Amino acid sequence: MEHETAAQARAAARRRSERSGRAAHPAAPPPPALPPAPPPPHALRWDPSRTHTRGPRRPAWVVRFHALLLASDVAVLVVATAAAAWTWGRHDPAVTVFGVQVPTVSWLAAVVAVWLVALAAVRSRSELILAVGVTELQRVLNASVFALGAVMSTAFLAEADVARDTLAGAFGLGLLGLMVTRLAWRHRLIAWRSAGRCKRNALLVGPRRDVERLLPDLRRNHRAGFRVVGIALTDVDPAPDARIDDVETFGLEELVDRAHHPRVTTVVLAGDLPGGRAAIRRLGWSLEGAATELILPSRLTYVAGPRIHLRPVEGMPLVHLSLPTYTGVAYVAKRVMDVLVASAALVVLAPVLLAVAVAIKLDDGGPVLFRQQRVGNHEQLFTMYKFRTMVVDAEARLAALQERNQGAGVLFKMTDDPRVTRVGRVLRAWSLDELPQFLNALVGTMSVVGPRPPLPREVALYDGDVHRRLLSKPGITGLWQVSGRSDLSWEESVQLDLSYVENWSLSGDLMIILRTFRCVLARAGAY
Repeated sequence: MEHETAAQARAAARRRSERSGRAAHPAAPPPPALPPAPPPPHALRWDPSRTHTRGPRRPAWVVRFHALLLASDVAVLVVATAAAAWTWGRHDPAVTVFGVQVPTVSWLAAVVAVWLVALAAVRSRSELILAVGVTELQRVLNASVFALGAVMSTAFLAEADVARDTLAGAFGLGLLGLMVTRLAWRHRLIAWRSAGRCKRNALLVGPRRDVERLLPDLRRNHRAGFRVVGIALTDVDPAPDARIDDVETFGLEELVDRAHHPRVTTVVLAGDLPGGRAAIRRLGWSLEGAATELILPSRLTYVAGPRIHLRPVEGMPLVHLSLPTYTGVAYVAKRVMDVLVASAALVVLAPVLLAVAVAIKLDDGGPVLFRQQRVGNHEQLFTMYKFRTMVVDAEARLAALQERNQGAGVLFKMTDDPRVTRVGRVLRAWSLDELPQFLNALVGTMSVVGPRPPLPREVALYDGDVHRRLLSKPGITGLWQVSGRSDLSWEESVQLDLSYVENWSLSGDLMIILRTFRCVLARAGAY
């Protein structure tokens, strides 16, 4: 009791002290109220009256192209299953399923239906993957494997007396047919886009400097499929009728109204908006009723989708970036593929190699092979083999030709190099001079697919990030060869090599090999 009374007395004394302190020092006046924040620009205001659930617009060409892909897939699968049944089947009119006789035609129709459902489930005909990368072919492969597993599991559970060789033949022929037709349609779509067709009308948004950087890339890269029809500048107020490369410019306050135009399907951000992430969020809200897509720029330069993973955590989107790997199982598989491809190429092309060697020897009597020191993986020097296409003293004549160099950066290029022999011009036109490099791939100093093998004098002039090209083995072919070869500038060549080093994959290597055949036949940039 005495303790409680003492505690109460101390509490009362503390309250009296606080009251006297406040009386001696009156409370400071509250800080002046801040002026209300200005409302966001009209272009970034959310208008509830314009919001609805309509999805992005699908141009008429998208609908037609999807219909063509679907019809092509159906035709390929019907022909493949019918051919397999005729070739490997027992020609029985019916198949026993759960003890019930089912017409063979109905069973094959069910196989085709399951396959088509699998292709649709993995979105193998999505517009986002058409004409770019290897994702489309990967999805076709995944869908085919899933469909085969589903059909075989059903046949096992239903005790269906279907010949396994029939199923294997059907799926083998069907997968091959799907891959070939998808590549053919991809080639057709790229040709249409190069002619200005089958593109999405896009509005480009951002500071003038970023817009001027991205606009030429969108125009040059027909695979992206964008036609810029307007530019909203965020850092300046453009004058009436002002244009950038013949494209009309306007202020940010007009963006939303223009995005609602029926022929506009995409809004592309070329850089940051005033207001940062909050402005981007408001822009997305304001475009909800426009039925357009919003494409944001990626700051992860040279990094492709397979290495980027989005992980939303309680409303906080986290982007996980997988680091590139140059060791491990995938790299061992790449080495195995190099050995198999190089061995097969040397065996199959042996008559061609012999004929080329004889032609070079008869032309000027000089050596058949040209040996040159190149820089390989981790800056290790190695000897690269090529068929000789120049005169014997070509290196001694190089200094006299430097003033006629047409290349940029550290590369020497010359469309009409006088050092090239008569046979050499033919070999270069058809890329036959590079065939001995399969020997390098076989012994492991090169890979079938990789960056361009640089000369030591080129590496000596490298600066900064260009050295990352040497993290991977140089290749006989690569992105640089299927994208223009000698027609590329130094900057474009570096960008392609860095992109390959950062994002290489076995499926990507296979795609580059397939594209190499087309480039060799086209003979573009070969001199």
